[in-house]
Amino acid sequence: IREYEELSQKLAHNPEDNQLLAKLSSVTQQMDATGAWELETKAKIILSKLGIVDFDAPIGQLSGGYRKRIALAAALLAEPEVLLMDEPTNHLDAMSVEWLQSYLNSYRGAILLITHDRYFLDQVTNRIIEIDRGDLYTYSGNYSYYLEKKALAEESAISTQRKHQGVLRRELEWLKRGPKARSTKQKARIDRIHDMQAKEFKQAQGKVEISTPGRRIGKKVIELDNVSKGYDGRILVKDFTYEFSPDDRVGIIGGNGVGKSTLMDIITARIQPDSGNVEIGSTIYIGYFDQHSEDLLEALNQNQRVIDYLKDVAEYVTTADGTLITASQMLERFLFPPNQQYAPIHKLSGGEKRRLFLLQVLMSSPNVLILDEPTNDLDVQTLAVLEEYLEGFNGCVIIVSHDRYFLDRTVDKIFAFESEGNIRQYPGNYSLYIDKKREEEAKLAQQMAQTQSKKPESSKVEASTKKSSSNNKPRRLSNWERREFEKLESQIPQLEAQKAELEKTLYQSPPKNTSEVQKLYQTLEALTQEIDTATERWMELAERES
Repeated sequence: IREYEELSQKLAHNPEDNQLLAKLSSVTQQMDATGAWELETKAKIILSKLGIVDFDAPIGQLSGGYRKRIALAAALLAEPEVLLMDEPTNHLDAMSVEWLQSYLNSYRGAILLITHDRYFLDQVTNRIIEIDRGDLYTYSGNYSYYLEKKALAEESAISTQRKHQGVLRRELEWLKRGPKARSTKQKARIDRIHDMQAKEFKQAQGKVEISTPGRRIGKKVIELDNVSKGYDGRILVKDFTYEFSPDDRVGIIGGNGVGKSTLMDIITARIQPDSGNVEIGSTIYIGYFDQHSEDLLEALNQNQRVIDYLKDVAEYVTTADGTLITASQMLERFLFPPNQQYAPIHKLSGGEKRRLFLLQVLMSSPNVLILDEPTNDLDVQTLAVLEEYLEGFNGCVIIVSHDRYFLDRTVDKIFAFESEGNIRQYPGNYSLYIDKKREEEAKLAQQMAQTQSKKPESSKVEASTKKSSSNNKPRRLSNWERREFEKLESQIPQLEAQKAELEKTLYQSPPKNTSEVQKLYQTLEALTQEIDTATERWMELAERES
């Protein structure tokens, strides 16, 4: 494919070069034989759907998120019999996740994925494998089915343990009466009691406890007035105005690199806007759980211990119920046992580091909480607890996330980054936002269809207007030209409908056969040329007819 593109570029400058033509013919035959036409088309479609539009950009110059998207595209393009994916939605925006979800639903091979995206699990999987402290449990259904059966299994385990303890208590009372192990039955009963005493049950899995002190919040929170920011001639935020209230629950969405984190940095005064004003209320204390955990990275570089990292914030914490606890006890509530608290931070897993950073942010008692991609690397159980905590949080919450389930649970307003730095506000959670966007897209498609059907008529009116302003009177149409004009009026909409159908086939469900794909492209090119020619001729005749 690369050789074909290079030869095509050279031929554009030297169209009479027979040697280049011969090479191009040879490469074209190889592409026909290997199915390269279809591969290139599919590669571009997948890359576009994953948010990559510059196909010529060197991979080494791309960010880590974009490189992971390319790796995901390469895996999908290979169409393996078994597709393994580790957190595939982490660096995708909401629209890309929607597309990937739809793509995988029609995938022919087996899929094994690790993800915290609960909507994604619900829509894509039909079997859940849970790893719990070394044991594997299988559930034959999606994530909702797993939650239901998991709850029943935990209830059953608790009931079994309770029954075991009841039987053991009665047997121990019998044993205390000092029975003689004279008969075989009595000896067997005593042995059974010893076995029951030795039996160990798996304890309920630890659950993160979030209980942090509150802080008074005044009426004035954060006010942004006509804020704009851009880099290298590209506008990221344009004339954005909003006054955050003490009980706001705002979700911020948009593609990678559109400016979401830049807006957060402006709000937290990490960077200054190019224009506009930002005012923060006198009672406001911001807790910023940023995507890159910069504070944690600094502590990591210093080889700091877990307990010392937390003590930098406070050695003692007053919880929401007024209890005074130590930093060590707070760590235990966040599932960091004593032996882990004195370990260097670099020994923690990625998820444990994010959990530690979250604890540090919450321990500072913020009344404005900003969470930038909080679901990345946090386990599902911790996310569920965080969602409950945010419901009762006394203050303003601003969340940047691509996790649809998390946004549905935590926000009641969406700020969506749209083109050229514009930020549009939508009331409701993420699902309501999606419904609104689909409704707008359907209306837009309907308007475009109506406009398309009226195009010849409107062009005719335009041509008539031009004619009326002219003093020159061109030759009237002959009978043959009038018949041609009438034929074009009905022919052009038909050609445009054929083109739309052809594009839909190419970009949504291209044929498997490469030669058919190439034929469709050639047909599309010829059809576009025919439409252009017919439209020009129609406009010429319309001007004379008027």
